[in-house]
Amino acid sequence: MEFRPCIDIHNGKVKQIVGGSLLDESDFAKENFVSGFDSAFYAKLYEKKGIRGGHVILLNGKDSPYYESTREQAVRALSSYPMGLQAGGGITPENAMEFIHAGASHVIVTSYVFRDGKVDIGHLKKIRDVVSKERLVIDLSCRKKDGKYFIVTDRWQKFTQMILSEKTLDFFSEYCDEFLVHAVDVEGKAEGIEEEVAGMLGDWGKKTVTYAGGIHSFQDLELLDKLGKGKVNATIGSALDLFGGNMKLEEVLSFMEGSRRVL
Repeated sequence: MEFRPCIDIHNGKVKQIVGGSLLDESDFAKENFVSGFDSAFYAKLYEKKGIRGGHVILLNGKDSPYYESTREQAVRALSSYPMGLQAGGGITPENAMEFIHAGASHVIVTSYVFRDGKVDIGHLKKIRDVVSKERLVIDLSCRKKDGKYFIVTDRWQKFTQMILSEKTLDFFSEYCDEFLVHAVDVEGKAEGIEEEVAGMLGDWGKKTVTYAGGIHSFQDLELLDKLGKGKVNATIGSALDLFGGNMKLEEVLSFMEGSRRVL
């Protein structure tokens, strides 16, 4: 298990939000933390610590009056740590290479590869062909409905008809290098992980997967490591000391190093 950092950008600022609260209307989100530092500060810190593979997420839609300032913050982070971070949020074939050229090692997509709740194979192939399979991450963030975890799009506001499962991971793995999975119902709440999601990701274990959502203690990390069978990487947001939480980054990195030695 590795630690994968995050830089979430909303309304032009680095924030930690409650994932399920995000709305395009009025660019609203319930905030846990708003940083006084810009995105480059965090990017340079991650580079100094040698932490790779983190995700920079643009949380404003392209029609938002805040989109340009959010995009500028994302580009600033990517250019501050070339090839060290991934970029996601509104990625399409038309803008993907902008973020690659800015320094992203990968781009992250969800909404673009779905249409009317179903996978759009044409879009999926197009984004893969533009950036290459080796530089594509597919975000399969999910929310629970009727006892199952459905993939959600459009900044986690719309349910698709696709259920997160090993079969789903097998299908998308033909098109991408990695997966990012936010358990949206617990994202930003620091109340513990979605054990069913973590266990399923660990059982699959065929490709790099990063889990985000609910981690707020080292007990949560231990549980994720166990359920994920050491194969699932972890993102910590609101609970991390960088974002006002109680989990110290240095202790998290030490935990991760210990988990790798066990393996």
